[in-house]
Amino acid sequence: MNADYNHSPPRLAARFLRWYCRPELLDEVEGDLYELFQRRVEAKGLRWAQLIYWLNVLMFLHPDYIRKRKQHFQNNPAMLKNYFTVAIRNVLAKKFYSIINILGLAVGIAAFLMITQYVVFERSYDDFHDQQDQIYRVQLDLYLDGELVKKDAENFPGVGPALKAGFPEIVDYTRLYNMGYKNNIVLTYEDAPNGPVQLKQDKLMYADASLFTIFSFEMVKGNPATALENPFSIIISETMAEKYFGDADPMGKTLRLQDDDFNDESCEVTGVFKDIPENSHLTFEVLISYNTLYNRGDWAKERYDLTWDRNDFYTYVLVEDDTSPTSLEAQFPAVVKQYKPGLAEQNRREDLLLQPLESIHLYSDLQNEAETNGNAKVIFSLLIIASFILIIAWINYVNLSTARATDRSREVGVRKALGAFRQQLVRQFLAESLLVNLVAIIIAALLVIVFLPTFNALTGLQFSVADFWSQPWLWIIIAGLFVFGSLLSGLYPAFVLSSFRPAAVLKGKFRNSSHGVILRKTLVVFQFAAAITLVAGTFIVYQQMQYMLNQDLGFSIDQTLVLERPSVRPQDWQEMQNDNEQFKNELLQHSSIEKVAGVHLVPGKKRKWLFLIRQYGTPQEEAQTIRLNGIDYDFIDMFEMNLLAGRNFSKGFTNDQDTSVIITESAVSMLGFDSPEEAVGQTVTIGDGDWHPNIVGVVNDFHQESLKTAIEPMLFILNTVSSEYYVIKVNTQDLEETVAYIEDNWEATFPGNPFSYFFLDDYFNRQYQSEQRFSQLISIFALLALFIGGLGLFGLSAFTTQQRKKEIGVRKVLGASVSGITVLLARDFIKLIGIAIIIALPLTYFALNEWLQSYAFRVAIGPEVLLAAGVGTMLIAVLTVSWQSIKAAVANPVDSLRSE
Repeated sequence: MNADYNHSPPRLAARFLRWYCRPELLDEVEGDLYELFQRRVEAKGLRWAQLIYWLNVLMFLHPDYIRKRKQHFQNNPAMLKNYFTVAIRNVLAKKFYSIINILGLAVGIAAFLMITQYVVFERSYDDFHDQQDQIYRVQLDLYLDGELVKKDAENFPGVGPALKAGFPEIVDYTRLYNMGYKNNIVLTYEDAPNGPVQLKQDKLMYADASLFTIFSFEMVKGNPATALENPFSIIISETMAEKYFGDADPMGKTLRLQDDDFNDESCEVTGVFKDIPENSHLTFEVLISYNTLYNRGDWAKERYDLTWDRNDFYTYVLVEDDTSPTSLEAQFPAVVKQYKPGLAEQNRREDLLLQPLESIHLYSDLQNEAETNGNAKVIFSLLIIASFILIIAWINYVNLSTARATDRSREVGVRKALGAFRQQLVRQFLAESLLVNLVAIIIAALLVIVFLPTFNALTGLQFSVADFWSQPWLWIIIAGLFVFGSLLSGLYPAFVLSSFRPAAVLKGKFRNSSHGVILRKTLVVFQFAAAITLVAGTFIVYQQMQYMLNQDLGFSIDQTLVLERPSVRPQDWQEMQNDNEQFKNELLQHSSIEKVAGVHLVPGKKRKWLFLIRQYGTPQEEAQTIRLNGIDYDFIDMFEMNLLAGRNFSKGFTNDQDTSVIITESAVSMLGFDSPEEAVGQTVTIGDGDWHPNIVGVVNDFHQESLKTAIEPMLFILNTVSSEYYVIKVNTQDLEETVAYIEDNWEATFPGNPFSYFFLDDYFNRQYQSEQRFSQLISIFALLALFIGGLGLFGLSAFTTQQRKKEIGVRKVLGASVSGITVLLARDFIKLIGIAIIIALPLTYFALNEWLQSYAFRVAIGPEVLLAAGVGTMLIAVLTVSWQSIKAAVANPVDSLRSE
């Protein structure tokens, strides 16, 4: 075969591809690849050299090549042992560089594994259901005058039966009524051996019997097909079974349900289910048969089974395999028109959509979600961060390995002169890469074990060490990191180092390739551009978090303790009001309790009442949507809201309960008034036209929900009897004694109700839980990226200084100052960091600006933040490089020149 043919890259590439079909050509192709790569590198034909390099990478990953190498080493075990023996000696001989490589790789791999574990967990939501690909949640979108006003996870109870009856593609449906979230519910086991066991339940739902045929929640006692079939049947989680019944068998026992809607029912335990997995968007501890609701009166069957007027219910449908959800959705408008024919006359539209089960946790942010969902953008960002950290660690290895080419050149020259083949040298350097990556993975595993509790605290996960390492996919990733990392970080240095010509090396004429220097500089720029992006991202995320946590909400929530209203209470309204007044008056007797108020919806609560409102006498078409909240006389004063015009509700006006409302400032302009003063005294029409109250006051706008959403107009009505919460402003100096006083009065006024409370600021800020976790994670991993990048820069600067020590000695003898030598050694690296800053800052700005768009209220990305990230990173790099430079500059020049 002539030389031109052998060294023609296109023809060799074609032969390489044919080898995939004819493995017997491997030896010929392998030899030509090595020879051609060496010649192309020496001839600086890098365009073709890169092609040959990647062909080599593909060859190393091919099963036939692996099989051949395995057979070769089985036949020559001493050779394999020798490779690793020499590799161990080389690693130990250069402890400083080995420690830098191994530590950087270990930290990078550990960070990658932990972030990947979190990402995989977030993406695993609801994947334990056998039919997950066929399960959809029915979403309800409400439009008014063509404008989308509500996207709701809940819909009407009649939706499920109608869809199943109308579409053969829908195999079955199930409905859930989230009463634990909407009502205060107490369950009591009255026949407990040591007295009644009474627990408040906020994870209680009413569910159709089909729940367990659609979903794969696991039952441990009872028949899943029939457990929820009969009225007054109740099934509970294993945890609840232990709390109520201890070690006794719960089957057939009775639990009494009482709630603040005056329901009082005895339910028979017909099953026990395993605690719901953490990766479920639906979480409940108690389920009651749905048809129990039908026994609450003559009206109950219509309200809970067939109506299309009350959207308080989750509906899930199971569809036939291979059903197109888009085609199915396209037929839903006809169903809505059939059951709600008057929508068009009201300029309203209601759309039913199918939401895939697997997309709910990360991609859904609807009103009335069953649980707080995750954020796909956050997960994607964390995965990118993890990849950056790992790549930075691998870059360190490549940079240090190729930078030390001069040191290794004589070794290569001697080995080649003594008859070593290039393939053997490549294997030798790959053995070193395998060894370093193996040790790094072992250390990374130890780091994961040590820092797993901290990681759990940051992410809210509950992984034990055994749980963490029991995931099969994790071992696949580790194996992939080991193989891919060893090849990625080892192949290029191996080919470069093994390509040295022994004659040139042994004559002392070897010089580092300019292309190798350019590659190292490029990789350093990439490292620090990634690090700067993470640091700037940390600053912006932190600023946004502080902005949301410290922004004026339009009311005061500090030192505010909240109690939910009693579940067990008298049915007489006057008696209820007397109890409320007595409880409030008793609390105000305590010196540490400043104010007490009642409210139907506390700030941070996402359940909303949506009503139509318009000026009295205007046509229905001009109606706008408004949120409604019931408050008592003390609410506005309690939350320190500003009364912009008019008055507060007052006991001096006996008709406030029926004829007066207070609106927020944004509602003034929405209704067409020019000012708060003009709005006061005006009459409005609410709902379908039967309610015409007067506006008696206007208060400032406020954030009912987090700053992620825009402020919405709000309407307040007076409600002194059925407030769902008591809000109490307390002095926190002696909090324990104050809470004990509140509890004593609670038990005296509302006997039979478990006492529980929460603080409003904690409850409100819980809406930022996902952002807070992201802020903490990105901060930690940005520091890790800087640490790994700085570690590599430290090694490179140390090596560069070592290479130039004779030059430094000569300069000092000729009168160079310490500062001059320091600047000389550091400026090349500082230039690279400067280039990284120039590249990173605009990219960071656009990426972070896109992230901030999801917040209705957000900080501006000022130039000072980006400059602070760049300057901070530059200072770290300068300190890292300068330490080595100063150390070399102050050294005695005699020591460096003595060998000359």
